[in-house]
Amino acid sequence: MRSSRATWPVLRALRIGRRTLLCSLLAGCSSALPSIDGQPSAPTARNEPWRPPAGIVPREPRAAATAAVPGDIAPSGTLALGEVVDLALRNNPQTQLSWAQARASAATYGASTAAYVPTVDASANVARTQTTSQLGASERSTITPTVSLSYLLFDFGGRSGTVAAARAAAVALDFTHNATLQNVALQAEGSYFTYQATRGLLVASQQALAEADTNLASARQRNQAGVATIADVLQAETVRAQAMLDLETAVGNEQIARGSLAVAMGLPANAPFTLASNPDSVAVGVASASVDSLIDQALVLRPDLAALRAQVEQARAQVAVARSAELPSVILGTNVGKTLSNINAFQGLNYGVTLGIAIPIFNLARPYNVTAAEAQVDAATARAGLLRSQVAQQVYSAYYTLQTATQRAKTTDALLASATASETAARARYRAGVGTVVDLLTAQAALASARAQQAQSRWIWATALAQLSHDVGVIGPRGDANVPLPGGSNGVRR
Repeated sequence: MRSSRATWPVLRALRIGRRTLLCSLLAGCSSALPSIDGQPSAPTARNEPWRPPAGIVPREPRAAATAAVPGDIAPSGTLALGEVVDLALRNNPQTQLSWAQARASAATYGASTAAYVPTVDASANVARTQTTSQLGASERSTITPTVSLSYLLFDFGGRSGTVAAARAAAVALDFTHNATLQNVALQAEGSYFTYQATRGLLVASQQALAEADTNLASARQRNQAGVATIADVLQAETVRAQAMLDLETAVGNEQIARGSLAVAMGLPANAPFTLASNPDSVAVGVASASVDSLIDQALVLRPDLAALRAQVEQARAQVAVARSAELPSVILGTNVGKTLSNINAFQGLNYGVTLGIAIPIFNLARPYNVTAAEAQVDAATARAGLLRSQVAQQVYSAYYTLQTATQRAKTTDALLASATASETAARARYRAGVGTVVDLLTAQAALASARAQQAQSRWIWATALAQLSHDVGVIGPRGDANVPLPGGSNGVRR
């Protein structure tokens, strides 16, 4: 049936509409975001969170940290400073990361040395062919094992530069691992000393509370005997309440510091552990070496500075690699194979020897690569120079921090002795009835403050010594503070 002319515009409009709809669907499919397990792969609105499909997020692995101290670290069950550092070095993810990076870089260096020996590969091809001619069809089976050899004879320093760069990178990451060990050891020592200081403050707060209880009982007895007013009792009660508040604060701080020390050792914050008793563990002394000699020593021993010096050598080797790309290279190649076939005419030995010379003619990127490599040398040298200045400043600051901590420790000893004598005299006067409760409470407040400062001062000094040892680069593998002190002691007995 032939359509009339009147229906043509309708059919044409339908065709156009169908094409428009098809184009719209295709355009919509191309611009729509894909889905993830049937859910939108992005938030549906700017003010809506993305809701992940069930099971799309990998499960959190079980914690690798042990809930208790391993027996091989502390057979006696108690931890000295050396065992604390051992645990931290074993469990800290920073040491695991730096060790893995050092091993990977060492393997990369080993792989780069393969350029000095030929590359040998073997292959085998099996073919089944049929040929049809006027004489008929013939079938042929062939097996062709082949051994090929390729060797770079000469490339104007590119190969040696690559090996030198990989070697320097491995050395840099080895020193970076050493620096990481020192950083982790310092963190563990800092947590250890902070915990010891809070324990000392806790003991001082307990002593202050005991003395406040004694004063309150004495004030009440004197008030009942009629030789003291109710104001004395109220003042004693106020001091006792303040002492209780200080003790509660000290208990909380001690628990927080204990959790921080556990985490520093790579254990859960609530892990049980016992520290070895450390009576008078810190023999305070000032560094016997001068600050100038310690700075010179740090410039030689700091592993992070040594890593940057190795990175400078790595950058220089990369310059040789970039320059060699502009020069010819000579490659020797050879292959030996044998064709085995069911037709004797196609069997035989195949071999070939090639000597190739690659001559770079034009590549705009190569000059820029050389310039970039030379700039990297300047950048690496600048980073080393910047760290060199920072090392000197760190040692200088840590040296005088230790000096100050030494003087403060000695001063707090004298302050404690003076405050103890003053409190004894004030107590005797109060008991004899010639002194006031205000004088006694003032003397006891000064004594409590002196105890608190004396409890912290030695651990602050130990922290300063550890920081100086770290900044000089002589902190030991067990946290030994190896800065020379008078008498040949490192100041922290194990």
